Amino acid sequence: MSGQSEHRIVAVLGPTNTGKTHLAIERMLGHPSGMIGFPLRLLARENYDRIVRERGAATAALITGEEKIVPKGARYFCCTVEAMPVERRTSFLAIDEIQLCADPERGHVFTDRLLRARGETETMLLGADTIAPLIRRLVPDAEFISRPRFSRLSYSGQKKLTRLPSRSAVVTFAVTELYALAELIRRRRGGAAVVLGALSPRTRNAQVGMYQAGEVDYLVATDAIGMGLNMDLDHVAFAALHKFDGVGMRRLNAAELAQIAGRAGRHMNDGSFGVTAEAPELDEEIVQRIEEHRFDPLQRIMWRNPELDFASPQMLLRSLDRSPNRVELARGRPADDRNALEILSRDQRIAALAAAPATTRLLWDVCRIPDFRKVMSEDHARLLANIYRRLMDERTGNRLPTDWVANQVERFARTDGDIDTLTTRISHVRTWTYISHRADWLVDAAHWQARTREIEDLLSDALHERLTQRFVDRRTALLVKKLKEKAELYGAVTRSGDVIVEDQHVGRLSGFRFEPDALGGEPEERRALMKAARRALGSAVEARVRAFEGAADSALSLAPDGAGERVRICWDDAPILALDAGDGALSPRLTPIATDVLSGAMAQRLRKRGQHWLAARTKDSLGALTRLKTAIETPSAKADALSGPARGLAFQLYEGMGLTGRRDAAAQANRLSADDRKALAKLGVRFGVELIYLPDLLKPAAVQLKALLWLAAHDDRSVRLTRDILDGIGSRVSFPAPARLPAPLWNAAGYAVLGPLALRADIAERLAYKARQLGRAGPFAPSAELMSLAGCTEDELAALLRALGYRRMKAKPPAEDQPAPVLFAAKRRERKRPADSKAARPRRSKAKAKATEPHGDSPFAALKTLVQRS
Repeated sequence: MSGQSEHRIVAVLGPTNTGKTHLAIERMLGHPSGMIGFPLRLLARENYDRIVRERGAATAALITGEEKIVPKGARYFCCTVEAMPVERRTSFLAIDEIQLCADPERGHVFTDRLLRARGETETMLLGADTIAPLIRRLVPDAEFISRPRFSRLSYSGQKKLTRLPSRSAVVTFAVTELYALAELIRRRRGGAAVVLGALSPRTRNAQVGMYQAGEVDYLVATDAIGMGLNMDLDHVAFAALHKFDGVGMRRLNAAELAQIAGRAGRHMNDGSFGVTAEAPELDEEIVQRIEEHRFDPLQRIMWRNPELDFASPQMLLRSLDRSPNRVELARGRPADDRNALEILSRDQRIAALAAAPATTRLLWDVCRIPDFRKVMSEDHARLLANIYRRLMDERTGNRLPTDWVANQVERFARTDGDIDTLTTRISHVRTWTYISHRADWLVDAAHWQARTREIEDLLSDALHERLTQRFVDRRTALLVKKLKEKAELYGAVTRSGDVIVEDQHVGRLSGFRFEPDALGGEPEERRALMKAARRALGSAVEARVRAFEGAADSALSLAPDGAGERVRICWDDAPILALDAGDGALSPRLTPIATDVLSGAMAQRLRKRGQHWLAARTKDSLGALTRLKTAIETPSAKADALSGPARGLAFQLYEGMGLTGRRDAAAQANRLSADDRKALAKLGVRFGVELIYLPDLLKPAAVQLKALLWLAAHDDRSVRLTRDILDGIGSRVSFPAPARLPAPLWNAAGYAVLGPLALRADIAERLAYKARQLGRAGPFAPSAELMSLAGCTEDELAALLRALGYRRMKAKPPAEDQPAPVLFAAKRRERKRPADSKAARPRRSKAKAKATEPHGDSPFAALKTLVQRS
């Protein structure tokens, strides 16, 4: 639209939070028709929704690259600057953030609107004061209105990330740093909303909505918040002061910092800005300029020739690269559409198709399809080339084939993957949303507009969910908020033991041990949470103590802990009491676990119940041992009292928990009378070939209990009585590699350690008896019967026999090519001789020795041969 002299052009300039956009909307609604160009699709949508609420959906239109809602009678248009239908006549027209004319990438579009777009009655230019001198020179008939900031903006210095006040935004310029900051805030403060340019408007709105609703108190963002996002921010903290601008890393200038910092403080509420510990302090001069809103004016703005030559792709490129004829204007950085045109025009097939102005214009329209990933990759260039060739194909009616479009679009309709994957899919779909609004390119444009919007919404919701899952701990956020409000925290314990504070899970009560969850926040906040949790535990613990006192014996059990080092009494598998060394193996000391939630009286009640249960368990499973103890303690004056030797042997058996070796007890056993043996037999004592033991204590329940009591009585942290060994003790007759547990523990459990095996006492005795019988008949070979009896291999049996005192020997092989069989024979007993008997013994003459040699055919000769070979 060309300008007219009666038109009023007003430049409304000032810092952030001056109400410029609000003023423009009010002015537009005072006209019969109007149009506003916004720098972001998000802002266009936000103000469109406002007009719909005030004037109704029939009067409002929304036009962006990805959305077109244009009712037939629409009078007020909210658009992105690039999508403004400037050929449409409206009474009022406004451009927001007009200072973006200086942006190297998009500036030429804003400059074009500044110079060419006009309302029939009024044109309004909204933005920062920095562009005022250029507007005066380029639009000399413009009026100027200066808008002061509603609230004060002040610098608060450098603060650690964990010390930032609530309702703060942390700003950085790299996505990896943004994620790291958000993760730290999640752990320490409960979570943060995330805003960056790559998010779709729906995801960005959801994240901002979460922040606005108070679900989180922090926002982590890139400079995407610098434009138009109106939030209740009290503080903006810069975690970085440098950004990559498409060419290289550079430091932000004062005006750019102010644009972002100005988001702190809304309407009449003052705001503050500062830096985190990750960024250096701001210079005093820059701080003063930001606080006073004094910035260097812009020297030039970006321009691109609006009068394009479509004679050919080369002529189009030449016209795009034309230089401006005014010093205030400068050629901007080559835009993506211009770069795409250059790439595609090198393709000979495309160059041949774009041989006329109409086909060159179509090629330019295709090149203007945005790549929302902002990388202008080869994939995007390839997509543009495919689109152009298909639009030039008369066989498809110069439309994109429906099947091909469906294949391109539907591959993005997936919500699996991480944050980056979903963000990339959204970027691709947004490109197709833009394409879907070219009704002349598609067979059913309305269908694809709806479908791409559906997929974008699906992906956006999934992305919001992923961001929330990763960067928001709702439990910690809610609890920290309650604490800051100094509100009383309500807590309770469920029947299953879950500890709940303010409807949030903070831990679990396992038995009487409180296991808190990992909580974020500062130490004082965690202490307050734990205080609330323990307050809730008070009545619950008392109720549990009463329940434990009344629990059935069957609900209690004895088991080693997870490391197999400490024995515990468990109640429904939860550890309650630990067994420590006491007055004896049958009298361990009981210590309540997790005394921090128990009073002294409660702990004593737990001990009393545990002692009662353990005494009953010991009496039931180890009755023979308790009877033996009673006999030992019976006064000698009583008629049924044991004699001295019998009492000594009984004490040795009691100390060994029902087992001792014959050799170890020889001193007492050799002095026993027949009556002593009968008295001990009545107590269940059995005298074996190798062992003296109590058979009643070899039952699985007794064996396991004895092993655990021994472990409790001997605080040896090197011993690992694992659950699998404990379960096998008693039911298995032997265990390999007894070195995993000390021999005294095996003996206490009722096993004899013989060579490489721990053999249950009764089985060891039966093996010794069988071997003794076989040995009396002469050398014998290890048999399958013996291996079955001991539950071992042939090699293990051989080691067992050697441990029992049998010597290994080899017989003559049955054939020359066969190995000699291994035999075992009992060791010969040696007679006791005086120390000097060897010297006093007369030597036999060789002749006498020869005369006493056995005859070659006699059995004695064969025996001598076997002995010599052994």
